[in-house]
Amino acid sequence: MRPIKPASINELMQRVDAIAGLTLGQLAEQYQFKTPDDLLREKGWTGQLIEYVLGATAGSKPTPDFEDLGIELKTLPISFKGKPLETTFVSVTPLLNVTGMTWQQSTVRKKLNHVLWLPILGEREILPFHRTIGSGFLWQPSAEQDALLQRDWEEQMELIALGRVDEISGHLGDVMQIRPKAANSKALTDAIGPNGQIIQTLPRGFYLKTSFTGEILKQQFQL
Repeated sequence: MRPIKPASINELMQRVDAIAGLTLGQLAEQYQFKTPDDLLREKGWTGQLIEYVLGATAGSKPTPDFEDLGIELKTLPISFKGKPLETTFVSVTPLLNVTGMTWQQSTVRKKLNHVLWLPILGEREILPFHRTIGSGFLWQPSAEQDALLQRDWEEQMELIALGRVDEISGHLGDVMQIRPKAANSKALTDAIGPNGQIIQTLPRGFYLKTSFTGEILKQQFQL
């Protein structure tokens, strides 16, 4: 039976504590999920399993995963030393009708306003079945972190508004970057071109850089 959504933050955190220390394979077996041999073709598998077990409701909607609680779930693959192994996807980047958008009303800010981070040991040599789930914790950006995110968001959204989307690379942004997010190079979408015309480009997504998520882990676990 599908787990029902948690009624409170307290109940959510009890579920999080209950799965800490289990492997993904053990958790998957409990809920009749098939564990893939590798995550190359099934990149989102870990997140889907954890969302299911914890009772997340948002699916692919641009709202936090636990809509009633206003909490977004982010699984974070970490190394043996507790360092993030990859950037963290936040949300799809809007490429049209972006004039007048503000950081305060952006999907990114709504998603990052209250995050449940769930570190998972994700070294490549460990099969998905044997990857251990760590201690999940709640996080809200400090005023300083919010300001850094806002600056990166505004700088890169301005380039999109000016029709300069193709100038954006992963090097931009101190804590958050925009990168292509597509299954393949044929999956094109509309964007604003240099002269205000509509052009075809790869879909983009906002990603938190590992230096930023590493700091969040450091603050939490005093690493």
